[in-house]
Amino acid sequence: MPTKIGHVEAIYRYPVKSMGGERLEAAEVGWHGLEGDRRLAFRRINDRGGFPWLSASKLPELVLFAPQRREDNAPGDLPSHVRTPDGQEMPIFGEELDAEVGRRYGAPVQMMQMKHGIFDEASISVIASDTVGEIERLAGRSLDIRRFRPNVVVRLLRPGAFQEDEWVGGMLRFGEGDDAPAINVTMRDLRCSMVNLDPDTASSAPEVMKAIVRANQNTAGIYGTVTRTGRVAVGQTVVLHAAGRTISERPDRLEL
Repeated sequence: MPTKIGHVEAIYRYPVKSMGGERLEAAEVGWHGLEGDRRLAFRRINDRGGFPWLSASKLPELVLFAPQRREDNAPGDLPSHVRTPDGQEMPIFGEELDAEVGRRYGAPVQMMQMKHGIFDEASISVIASDTVGEIERLAGRSLDIRRFRPNVVVRLLRPGAFQEDEWVGGMLRFGEGDDAPAINVTMRDLRCSMVNLDPDTASSAPEVMKAIVRANQNTAGIYGTVTRTGRVAVGQTVVLHAAGRTISERPDRLEL
């Protein structure tokens, strides 16, 4: 039976991979995650590997760059400019921004746009605020939830950290009705050094990742794939359908 587990507490979108994010009251969920999420990234021009994207694990101060939107020339959900840590605003596809990030990184980079997004594992990430609170306690410091770069933050009805592990294999629905967006929970979110970075200063606190390793095998939150599109909004009910049943509108997915 479907179980109501909480409410949507916050929604975040990250237009440029590893740059600062946007907090939203609502967002459209498409087949490739939140519309406008991680559709842009810097490509390391001299990298010939399978994952050429520049991330904050290689350039921590990338989190201090803030995508900006100007109504006069922003295409769709994409930002038109980026504000640098020094306060300068540069066009997002301009040579000036490429040069500024390349200078800080120490090698040439180029802004790229990917239609379906640039994700490490899956297109939607979810974490419970109780989980962040427990990591705070174990790390011995206050933590901004932006360190965890979630798309959806859930306020649980049943208190307790790391409940997300119980959702793997099941389905989460955001809101009521037949048109509510839904995701299949595919895996636990294995954390990297990004969680150590303060989103406002880029300073590193290794005790954060160490706390996650000790508490939950270095996982916090989950990844999911979209099985029904729709609109997710703060305050919506979050419902868990246990493993063994999925909801899908996609022709390449089976109803179980």
